[in-house]
Amino acid sequence: MNDTLKQLDQVLKQRKQNAEPDSSYVASLHSKGLNKILEKVGEEACETIIAAKDAQLSGNSKEIIGECADLWFHSLVMLSHLGEDSSAVLKELERRFDLSGLDEKASR
Repeated sequence: MNDTLKQLDQVLKQRKQNAEPDSSYVASLHSKGLNKILEKVGEEACETIIAAKDAQLSGNSKEIIGECADLWFHSLVMLSHLGEDSSAVLKELERRFDLSGLDEKASR
């Protein structure tokens, strides 16, 4: 599964560095700056919440999966804009494996 994230990290980095904003959605987001990217992350987070509530009512998870993909994608664009990628998030998740969630939260 990490291969997909690695591939996406590479594509995002390439589009950030080499693509023209009029030819790439990712490049257009980067050209508009962090605030626009954060706006998209927030928008996708709200859409994910609504889709989760709808999925609970309908029993159909198709929309929530799509919205989660959009949220993850835009979060990765945000990380890319800040010079990071998915590997940093995966390392942090791996670090938390042997911690109680309650202990980890209390340590912040």
